[in-house]
Order: sequence, then C-alpha cells, then structure tokens
Amino acid sequence: MRLLYTFFIRCYAFLINIAAHFGNNKAILWRDGRRNQWDKLKSPNPDDKWFWMHVSSLGEFEQGLPIIEALKKEYPKYKLLLTFFSPSGYEVKKDFPLADMVAYMPLDTLNNARHLVKNFKFKAVFFVKYEFWFNHIKILKDRHIPLFYISTVLRPKQYFFRPWGAWFRNHFYKVKYFFTQNNETANLLYKMGIDDLTVAGDTRFDRVYEIAQQAQRFPDIEEFIGNRKCIIAGSSWPSDEKILYNFIENMPNDYCFIMVPHDISESHIKQIESHLHDYQLYTNLDSSKKTKTLVINKIGILSKIYRYAQFAYIGAGFYDGIHNIQEAIVFDVPVVFGPKYHAFEEAVDLVKLKGAFAINNQRELENVFFRFINDEAFYEKSSRICHDYVAKKIGATEKTMRVLEGFFN
Repeated sequence: MRLLYTFFIRCYAFLINIAAHFGNNKAILWRDGRRNQWDKLKSPNPDDKWFWMHVSSLGEFEQGLPIIEALKKEYPKYKLLLTFFSPSGYEVKKDFPLADMVAYMPLDTLNNARHLVKNFKFKAVFFVKYEFWFNHIKILKDRHIPLFYISTVLRPKQYFFRPWGAWFRNHFYKVKYFFTQNNETANLLYKMGIDDLTVAGDTRFDRVYEIAQQAQRFPDIEEFIGNRKCIIAGSSWPSDEKILYNFIENMPNDYCFIMVPHDISESHIKQIESHLHDYQLYTNLDSSKKTKTLVINKIGILSKIYRYAQFAYIGAGFYDGIHNIQEAIVFDVPVVFGPKYHAFEEAVDLVKLKGAFAINNQRELENVFFRFINDEAFYEKSSRICHDYVAKKIGATEKTMRVLEGFFN
C-alpha cells in the first residue's frame, strides 16, 4: 500500500508540474519553491536542536501561531522550522520572524522524509489540524521523533474510517499525542484505542482573541464610515458577490458596505466595479467621500477591520466551505454565510445558537440582513451569543502547553 500511496503522491506532483508548464501561477510557485530545496533545508549548525511545525496554508498557520509563540517563549534554546504545503501560505509568511527557517514541505516520499530528519536534530514535530503525510509520519516514528497533532479535527465520513482506510488509519498509532478541537474527534480516536490525547479546543480562537485585544485602528476607514453603521463581506467569491449587489444598492442611507474579495486581481476587481455605482477602492480611498461601498483591494487587513462591522457576511459558502468566522465573531459580530458550512464546528454551533445564519439565496440573505437592521433586539441577542461563544472557546493554547511541559521538561 505504501508503494501505491507514494505513486499517487508522485502523480500529484507530476500534474502540478504540468499545470505549471501551462502557466498556472500557483502551480509555478509550488514547483519552483521546491527546486534545490535541500540547499536550504538543513540546519546551519549541526549541534542545534529544532522544533518543526508544518501547516498547510494561512488558516492552519493561524492555528499554529499561538503554539509557536508559546514554544519560543518557553523553550528559547530550540530553533524553529516552519513549513508550508501551499504557496498561498508560504509566499505570505516566508519572512515570518519567529521562525529560524521557513520552507516548503518536501514531497511526501520516504527518501525526502529520511533526508529531512537527517538534516535536522528534531526535538519534536507538530502537524496542524489534518496534515496527514504518511511517509513522513512513518520516518518520524522510526527515528523516535515525537509527533504531535495540533487542533486536530476528524469526522466519521473521512477516508480514514472507510472500510478501505485501515492503512491510513494505522498511522494514527505512530503519533505521540493528539490535541483535538472537539469531543467527536476524541471519540473517534478512543474507539481505535488511542487515548494519548487532550480535547484542547481550537487554537485559532486564541489567535483571533489576541488580534481583537490589540485593536489596531484604521483612521482612513473610520473616517470613511463616519456616523454610519458598517457591514463587511469578508473573503467573498463571485458566487457570494452576485447575491450582495442588490442589497448594497438598496441598503439604508445610514449604512455603508465594505467588500473584501478573496481574489484581488485586477480582472476580478474590475468585475466587481462593473456591478457597483457608488464605490471606492481602498488603494485610492478618499475617506472624506461617503460612498456606499469600499472595496478592499489589499491583503492582510480583513481580520483587523471586522471590529468596525455591525454584522458580516463570510464568503465561500457557495464554493467549497466558508472562510474563517472566528475573526468576525471575536468582535461580537453576527455572521451570515452560504450553505456549505457543515465542516466547521464553530459555524454549526453558532447556527444552532442563532449567532450565525446560513442562507441559500439572495432572498434569504436580504431577509437576515434587513432583520439585523430593523430588529435591534434580534441583533443584540445574536451579538451576545457570539461574545459568549468566543469566551468559552479561548484557552486551547494554555491547555496544549500544559500537556507539552510533561514531554519537554
């Protein structure tokens, strides 16, 4: 089975190289970032001991970041290797200052895994959420290097738990310890006889809570909003945007709208502009002009500007799954999103509690939006639900580090 798995891994890399050959920008970055990687992926000082944290992309990085900060504070003598699978994570965080080295994760083959553990003296390895790379897991176990999973989420319908998933599932026994987000994941592991785990929760809540406490201001956006109330659409995709345009044109005059598209390419921004009549782009913002809409065509500020929102729309719910809602609810902001949210525990919880609302079409979206606007008691209750939910969820980092102390001290 391992030969077949490795064959598919190599096929995956081959297909990415084909896509790169035909000009796919993300594929080009993925391919080129791994060229001559072993010139970089080695410890400059063979006597140094290292922690290695691997994340898929930016979302998982945000989950790993509180643990990185705690590790660097508690164990400063250890160096930190941070690896990404996706270019969308690596390209943004390749100069991350807390890491002693940032790189792409090598392709998951046995030879690459052996090469990596030969080049570093790893004290411990941390994989975030569901980064299951089975050849690396095997080699780490063979070399007696402890592997910890951070903020792990497992669901019964995943391939691990299919009748044909035994080979993949058996790698769970090679993991030193799991820190799970929820009881469902813990119970799936318990059923397998794995009890080296703690239900720690989701470390992203600690991260977004920290961002909220820092409360970075944007005076130009504050001036643009003025005395109006603000609605924010975060990480919107075209399928989201097309059901927002009508509301934007008809929203009350004491409201303004900030749209933060997932894709800020020039072509997509022009597409958005073609549907708006009274708007500005953030890069050309004249904050004295009280246009209806501000389109944020700059990355990196969304999580910080949710603080200005009365309520928010979270994108990608009509695509492959909603984007981060913690960044909004940490500011007590009720959220609305499309129907594909069931893979996200916090979204499922808040829909049940009525701090979040799932919609299927434009009509349902406008019904919720106008109820937030016209029914103050309804809005205040939803906001309080979000506040209380976050308050119960923070603390995963502390729980995780308390357990790790037993391994490292």
